[in-house]
Amino acid sequence: MTPMREPTFLILTALAVRPMHGYAVIQEVSELSGGRVVLPAGTLYAALDRLTAEGLVAPEGSEVVDGRHRRYYRLTENGAAALAADAERQRRNAAAAAKRLRLRAAEAR
Repeated sequence: MTPMREPTFLILTALAVRPMHGYAVIQEVSELSGGRVVLPAGTLYAALDRLTAEGLVAPEGSEVVDGRHRRYYRLTENGAAALAADAERQRRNAAAAAKRLRLRAAEAR
């Protein structure tokens, strides 16, 4: 499996707990990334369309709030599996980097 780009990883992570509408996903991604990743609405909806086509997310209904149409999305089982696999890949990479940095520090003494 190809490693996920960070925005994709964060979008799937945002949807892991419950379905959300687009603006809520934008806010959650910003919070999850400590403000580093800010998704413009057009970018988010293009990503959601792509993730829907890939079967990783699915539409979960819509509503009109204050005259604005909100589309909700949910993480699919395939999306949860892909997110878990990428999280594990990142965990292994981070562990390898941490180990190497400890070895480097030990050799510097």
